[in-house]
Amino acid sequence: MSPSKLDKLRSLIERNPQDPFPLYGLAMELKRLEQDEDAIQAFSDLVERFPDYTATYYHYGSTLIRAGRESEAEAVLQRGMDVAQSNGDSHARDELAMALEDLRD
Repeated sequence: MSPSKLDKLRSLIERNPQDPFPLYGLAMELKRLEQDEDAIQAFSDLVERFPDYTATYYHYGSTLIRAGRESEAEAVLQRGMDVAQSNGDSHARDELAMALEDLRD
């Protein structure tokens, strides 16, 4: 039996602990599989270890929303907007702002 995609991603994380991309990939795969609590934990780890990895915040927030954790999602999306603004990433900031507006409606 060959290793699963999740196992491969976890192995990459172990081999490359300073690279945010494998951890992001793990979080996204868990989200795709609708393993929301595990995905939320992976996104949380990603934000803690790599707070400037802007791509995290939108998907982290949307996973929290799907899990019914709207107040946490609001905080994550707002933090992501702040990070995107600090990084000069207006595209990500605008996407996060729209997601936050949709959440508040």
